[in-house]
Amino acid sequence: MTDATAAAAAAAPTAHRSLWGDVWRQFRAHRGAMIGAGVFGFILLAVIFGPMLWTIDPGTTNLRARNMPMSWAHPFGTDNVGRDMLAQVLAGGRVSLAVGITAMAVSMLIGAVIGVLAGYFRRLDGPLMRLTELFLALPILPLLLVAILLFRDTLRANFGPEAGVFLLIVVIIGVTSWMQTARIVRGEVQTLKEREFVLAAQSIGTKEGRVITRHILPNVLSPIMVSATIGIAAAIITESTLSFLGLGFPPDFPTWGRLLFDGKDFMTRSPGRVIWPGLFISLTVLSVNFIGDGLRDAMDPRIRGR
Repeated sequence: MTDATAAAAAAAPTAHRSLWGDVWRQFRAHRGAMIGAGVFGFILLAVIFGPMLWTIDPGTTNLRARNMPMSWAHPFGTDNVGRDMLAQVLAGGRVSLAVGITAMAVSMLIGAVIGVLAGYFRRLDGPLMRLTELFLALPILPLLLVAILLFRDTLRANFGPEAGVFLLIVVIIGVTSWMQTARIVRGEVQTLKEREFVLAAQSIGTKEGRVITRHILPNVLSPIMVSATIGIAAAIITESTLSFLGLGFPPDFPTWGRLLFDGKDFMTRSPGRVIWPGLFISLTVLSVNFIGDGLRDAMDPRIRGR
């Protein structure tokens, strides 16, 4: 190498590497995560924009076209009263994904707050972890069923049949699924508060609230994001289970779980009535889990940046 070439190489600007750039590069190298992101993105776009393209009303009945197989007019067939299954699957996906994402947000908020408080303040660690263990010991599904039976009619009367049930299911799922996030965040916070940059901030008199928001929370985003992907999948499965048991939304308000419940008696005659909503539930949960695996690997400091 000549002196001129060496000088030019030394003068060339080095590529700037950021944390989120490394995370994205590592995530992009995870084939399963990219496939999962593609499938989940397709489902999300389909349920959001699909009803604008497929304009058939999911509630319109046509007794002359009931229990029809797949055709150009009805790609997913029809149900026992002639409603278009494609329109119902798209409409049901909006509700199921809305429940999953909203319940996940409630769960992550509760879990992150309890985890940070338990990990940072030693005097709160014992009571909050005992509370977490209490919730972990509760039988979640029976608790959900009892809560729905107790509060469903009241919320329906105050907020309407759809909004009341949506609020009830979101709150119940969120309140009963924050425990794993809290335990993970607590462990991360206990490690972080002994790091040099946190001790330095405390030594110069930085208030505890600012230490938490400025130094602790940004560094626990990775486990929270990974837990969020798992939380979406768990919330969708829980909502589908409640709807399948007939304790979810009203019969004329489709969700994927409700479609499974309505189609279970017609499996031999019209198998598509359970295949299509079940397939969308499975693909959504599987793709979200793959995204979570990719985020976990991408945010692992032992792997990121190699």
